[in-house]
Amino acid sequence: MNDERTASNPTKIALGCMGMSGAYGKTDDAQSIAVIQAAIARGVTFLDTGDFYGSGHNELLIARAIAGRRDKVQLSVKFGALRSPDSNFGGVDTRPVALKNFLTYSLVRLGTDYVDVYRPARLDPAVPIEDTIGAIADLVRAGYVRSIGLSEVGPETIRRAAKVHPIADLQIEYSIVSRDPEDAIFPLLAELGIGATLYGVLSRGLLAGSPIKTGDHRAHMPRFSGANGEANAKLVADLHGLAKHWGLTPSQLAIGWVLGKQPRFVPTLGMRTLQQLDEAVAAAPLTAERLAEVEAVVPRGAIAGTRYPAALMGTLDSEKR
Repeated sequence: MNDERTASNPTKIALGCMGMSGAYGKTDDAQSIAVIQAAIARGVTFLDTGDFYGSGHNELLIARAIAGRRDKVQLSVKFGALRSPDSNFGGVDTRPVALKNFLTYSLVRLGTDYVDVYRPARLDPAVPIEDTIGAIADLVRAGYVRSIGLSEVGPETIRRAAKVHPIADLQIEYSIVSRDPEDAIFPLLAELGIGATLYGVLSRGLLAGSPIKTGDHRAHMPRFSGANGEANAKLVADLHGLAKHWGLTPSQLAIGWVLGKQPRFVPTLGMRTLQQLDEAVAAAPLTAERLAEVEAVVPRGAIAGTRYPAALMGTLDSEKR
């Protein structure tokens, strides 16, 4: 799992399914299933979900899409994020007894008897990471989980987790405008032989110029609103000009930058339409010269605003300094 581009997952990208369960506004299950199945047909076989996406809706959707295709996909499942009936965030729970309960329900919703990668969505400050990883290791030995992953944790937590059981993969946000993992996290992954699935490659649609619609939670995020949004729109317009000059779509430029910058790792993209899927599959790594041109247009740190609101930023172990 150090490099997701295995025989069972030959493409250079993975499919993140969160957006198919309402995170960015209204969705259509039939279209989502068509996208998942088309992605599998094109060799995009690593599917990322969370048991809290749509409060279980996402797993049920994936089950419908992969029926008869389970042997063709790898399922990555996050757990631990709690929801209230009004869909608000209710904290994190990664206790051993809780995660084994979460997995039991995930297996039923997904219609499978194992998941390929199981990972806590966030670090639980009340539970030592050793306890969480040890409990998942029990599930590995029992055959319910194939590999253990992590999400949005920093170097100290990664080291502690890896001492309990081999870690296959870290899920972390990374894009032209979110580059902090380059400092300490990526070097540590290389040292320990851990792979990474990189989400937020399009910065939640910011880099692609995706419009905000009714029910879209991005309307409340720092990079999209107020003066930050106006300043960032100017930077994004410059990137779009560069993409047009090269004959690329803005999405292909952003994906190509990540592929060129971090060739060991796998971008995880929230493709919700067949057009988005086609664009992403056609993306190719940018050359060193083009990487430099992109970074001249949008230098590191140029984007205004944090990637999450302040309250959520405070929950990210990966942001600790």
